[in-house]
Amino acid sequence: MRIAEELGVDAEIVLYQKTPPDRATLEAIIAKLEDPVTDLVRRDAQFAKLGLTDDDVADAAQVIEVLLAHKMLLQRPVVVTDDTAIIGRPKERVRALLGG
Repeated sequence: MRIAEELGVDAEIVLYQKTPPDRATLEAIIAKLEDPVTDLVRRDAQFAKLGLTDDDVADAAQVIEVLLAHKMLLQRPVVVTDDTAIIGRPKERVRALLGG
């Protein structure tokens, strides 16, 4: 993540396609998430192709189930610190979180 490098912040980059988050990881992210939990799910062509609607991701339990079944729907980047998690869009949010 370029912003972390620019700010001199050590960051662990997790490639979600190679290492998708498990249930415990998703629960930990959600517990720290400043954004609405439903924002973790991308509403893109794949979402529509799967026949999903906002009603399918209305709460944390549903979001977790959908993301476990369809890792490609995870909104990214998700930036997680010791006590906060955000969806890193727009990228200025990442800079603000990491102290820049």
